[in-house]
Amino acid sequence: MNLSDPKDLAQLLEAFLLASGKPQSLERLYELFEEAERPEPAQFKAALEVLRKSCTGRAFELKEVASGYRLQVRERFAPWVGRLWEERPQRYSRALLETLALIAYRQPITRGEIEEVRGVAVNSNITKTLLEREWIRVVGYRDVPGRPAMFATTKGFLDHFNLKNLDELPPLAALRELEPEPQLALDDDAEVPAGLQARADLALQDEGEPSEPREETSFRSLLAELDSMEEGLKTDFDDLRQGEEVAAADREDDETLH
Repeated sequence: MNLSDPKDLAQLLEAFLLASGKPQSLERLYELFEEAERPEPAQFKAALEVLRKSCTGRAFELKEVASGYRLQVRERFAPWVGRLWEERPQRYSRALLETLALIAYRQPITRGEIEEVRGVAVNSNITKTLLEREWIRVVGYRDVPGRPAMFATTKGFLDHFNLKNLDELPPLAALRELEPEPQLALDDDAEVPAGLQARADLALQDEGEPSEPREETSFRSLLAELDSMEEGLKTDFDDLRQGEEVAAADREDDETLH
């Protein structure tokens, strides 16, 4: 075999990549040759280009990802190729994917910062799963009280999603265009959930009101009622101070009378 010939070298590189089953960096491929027979870097690049072109029209392709080069089945065949494995691919929750997206786009980021953006607490199992899959890693600790860990993505994350580097992530504007507009069920004619309507009817019966047929409550009116209840529960520090002043005045009046 003439290793200085790009075609022969391309076939050898193809054999390496097929046998390895995972991405191989150029440095690792260099190490597979004895020093005396090792091709020049330019010859490697030429051979890889020959290999890439040879995959045209084939079911697989040469793909460069963060960890190096690999031969992989083209994406359009995935629905059929996946039938080779009896186990179904794992489905991830929306919370996990949102957490992963925040880490990818805002790294390094702490758990508290993720919670601040999402508005809900991050389940510890989510970060545990991402760490176990080696999609994220701890890259340091924020210099604030508690020294929270800062998370960032790994080469394994880039490899899994066929990315060479973070610059290949789709822009956030493109993601927003793919996300459907939220549909708010605020129609007056919207049906009230059966369970909620039953509890409302039962509450009226407990209050002694007749359980006669009546006009169906709309979901919008229920939301308005909940809003009014929430406003009645709001208390600020001024209210507390006013209450304390009234209580103090009452105590002074009592002491004067006695």
